[in-house]
Amino acid sequence: MTKGIYKRGNVYWIRYSGLDGKTVYESSGSPKFREAEALLINRRQSIKEGKQPEIKKIANHTFRELSVQYLIWAERQRSFRSKKGFVLQLVELYGNLPLRRFSTMLLEQLQTDKTRNGNKPATVNRHIATIKHMFRKAVEWDMVEEDTLKKISRVKLLEENNRRLRYLSQVECQSLINACDTHLKPIIITALNSGMRKGEILSLKWDNVDLQHGFILLDITKNGERREIPINNTLNEIFRGITRRLDVPYVFFDSKTGKPYLEVKRSFNTACKKAKIMDFHFHDLRHTFASQLVMAGIDITTIKELLGHKTLTMTLRYAHLAPSHKVKAVDILDNCLTSKMNYTKTIQFGEGLK
Repeated sequence: MTKGIYKRGNVYWIRYSGLDGKTVYESSGSPKFREAEALLINRRQSIKEGKQPEIKKIANHTFRELSVQYLIWAERQRSFRSKKGFVLQLVELYGNLPLRRFSTMLLEQLQTDKTRNGNKPATVNRHIATIKHMFRKAVEWDMVEEDTLKKISRVKLLEENNRRLRYLSQVECQSLINACDTHLKPIIITALNSGMRKGEILSLKWDNVDLQHGFILLDITKNGERREIPINNTLNEIFRGITRRLDVPYVFFDSKTGKPYLEVKRSFNTACKKAKIMDFHFHDLRHTFASQLVMAGIDITTIKELLGHKTLTMTLRYAHLAPSHKVKAVDILDNCLTSKMNYTKTIQFGEGLK
């Protein structure tokens, strides 16, 4: 090994004499020998030219310090509301832990603990994905060395089961609506008649609602594209029945504070319990919207556009709900061909084969 290069853990370090003759120890921040060698050559060249190299020293930041900076940066993201929840939960676990102490084992243990506590793979993956992104920003902000990020990046996400498709019948929909508190009822009706996500509904502003032309325009959606949602008669009545306040831009808001609802989980769960609807989440209202459209005979492509799916594959999960329409399609073909070609009179038990 080249003199002046040594390994500490998985990272190569270099040492050389500074202009004052004192030995300087510096991390290359890389597990690759070639990168450490190139850094050492660069440092020695600077010394020969009479320049003392400026060594970037990173303080021993904690996860809490990173979370503060990250949440300020993340406000610009569409998923800020949900991401903030994940970050705050992680701060409770790792708030005072130095960033350099994070490792592959630590995050894999987090996966194990959350799975044992009943969290679904998708939920666990959102936590891991959040941590990974936080550390990518930490490296960019010089809050931790790249070696720590590499350890975290080795953690693989759990396999998710996205086949769950829970939706309500028309009778169940009415039961749920009847069980809702006054503030929740228009929110639920909007979800059932628009297919909008919870975040899209709770952050909906009157500027996005065009009752004159009959559509809702979502400027910022999960997939980053604008989406237009038609307003049917039910939605029209709901919107016109809501009391608007000039000082509040939001459609749905707390009348006491004038601020939009951040969450309706408690009142939603209470309504489900009253309506005796089990194993049902708010996002399943979106599944209900799509499922009822499919069973009503609406084509998959139109439903894809209404839901704002980027690919048809995401929408095809509802296709199995329309088996009766396949039968109807074949019946239409049968009637068409029978009237045009008169099969039954031409071929009767082999008569047409003589």
